[in-house]
Amino acid sequence: MNAPNPSGWKPTVPTAATSDGATTTGNRALMLEEKLIFEIGDNESTGVDFDDQAPIPEQGEVSAQPAEGGSRLANLARTAPINLPGLSEPETVRHYTRLSRQNYAIDLGLFPLGSCTMKHNPRLNEKMARLPGFADIHPLQPQETVQGAFELIDTLAHWLIELTGMHSVAMSPKAGAHGELCGILSIRAALEARGDARSVVLVPESAHGTNPATAAFAGYKVEDIPATREGRVDLAALKARLGPDVAAVMITNPNTCGLFEPEMKAISDAVHAAGGLVYCDGANFNAIVGRVRPGDLGIDAMHINLHKTFSTPHGGGGPGSGPVVLSEALSPFAPLPYVERHVGGYRMVEEETAHDQGSDSFGRMVAFHGQMGMFSRALSYILSHGADGLRQVAEDSVLNANYLLRSLEDVLDAPFAYSGPCMHEAIFSDKGFAEGFSTIDVAKALIDEGFHPMTMYFPLVVHGAMLVEPTETESKANLDQFIVALRSIAERARAGDEALKAAPVFAPRHRLDETLAARKPVLTYQKATLSED
Repeated sequence: MNAPNPSGWKPTVPTAATSDGATTTGNRALMLEEKLIFEIGDNESTGVDFDDQAPIPEQGEVSAQPAEGGSRLANLARTAPINLPGLSEPETVRHYTRLSRQNYAIDLGLFPLGSCTMKHNPRLNEKMARLPGFADIHPLQPQETVQGAFELIDTLAHWLIELTGMHSVAMSPKAGAHGELCGILSIRAALEARGDARSVVLVPESAHGTNPATAAFAGYKVEDIPATREGRVDLAALKARLGPDVAAVMITNPNTCGLFEPEMKAISDAVHAAGGLVYCDGANFNAIVGRVRPGDLGIDAMHINLHKTFSTPHGGGGPGSGPVVLSEALSPFAPLPYVERHVGGYRMVEEETAHDQGSDSFGRMVAFHGQMGMFSRALSYILSHGADGLRQVAEDSVLNANYLLRSLEDVLDAPFAYSGPCMHEAIFSDKGFAEGFSTIDVAKALIDEGFHPMTMYFPLVVHGAMLVEPTETESKANLDQFIVALRSIAERARAGDEALKAAPVFAPRHRLDETLAARKPVLTYQKATLSED
């Protein structure tokens, strides 16, 4: 006999478990099927009961007995539908917990996103960031009550200057692209101060995509500099374009092909000789930290992604932090505010005066100084690693990337493998796959193997690019498992295995029509009518 079904709920899958794994509920053991929150709750119910007709006590009454007909909600009562589903607390918690189980995270496995450095964040750093003296302070507290926080910021600034060989650092930028803007605005202020306003910023093809966007946002005309067949900046083409209208060159080093620019010093010298300045995108600093000081290469400004090189959380929209180290030529133009050590402690300089180092500052970028949680995590990372540990971070990230490169170059096209070792990330392409197969098929199949896909179709200088960054925190055993999976998928793509087109088949959701999703995105939820299937 069938069990009663008073709710009227109907299964959306076959009503008995079958050999292909279908179940009555749609759940598969601990992989639970989850509907949209709008499909779980409805607009007519609420997870909390309000006795909105309960009367309100009269003024001065101690008794909880209010006047007849009053409401505890008073003028807070809704007058129109809120159009949100009403769920109880257990339903809400379970909904978001089930969704979280369908998400991939660095605590689950290898996260091979090239140029993103999704590596393990030591829990020690998280503990330090949660100390009340750092986590609970308020930006409007009196300065004498946050001297410890100021000392932490000043100490971190000291080590960032030491590691980069630069003259000063602006700590306030909130992320990488924000740091880029800080550097370009500093460059513009320096040029204008000498009466030499210029209009063009040169950006190599191998730079991060945010570089030209930042230059354009700052009001500059952007021109490309081509790459050589080895994937590096064409020095001859750069020198040929330099002139009195070029304000700066924005260069990523190591670049987005995962390659170090060996002619960086020659590039800087040429730009300086032409009256320009050099901005370096330091997003890939984790590949050279402790090994190379950008200041020795003639760099004038470089942002550092604390949320990449120095372990703080990355992804999900933040939080980020992008301090900008500056050369001596640019230091007077750094943004406000900044922390300054003085007799008896520290102070935050928020307004420029003739006696302050920031008297030529281009202005203020943020309301407050920076990301305190990011600062405490980064300093914890630096101090716990020490000089030798930070050097090993770079060495291990480069070693792991080259191990992947050489282990896969016989089944995946590696366009720059012939030009020598890569840095922290290895780049492959879809060249050599069977007709009709491309990078997207490899990425989707990796999901079935339990790995987050690598960065796809970036950088644009490589057709069908697959940019893989193992980071320094992965063991050889983890890399070997990833290599076995990727080799198998690559061989299937080369052989034209049509089953690859269906991947992923084991994920909670299967492959979408990405063209349709891009051209006709469904951005709002609409409840199905009774006439719809």
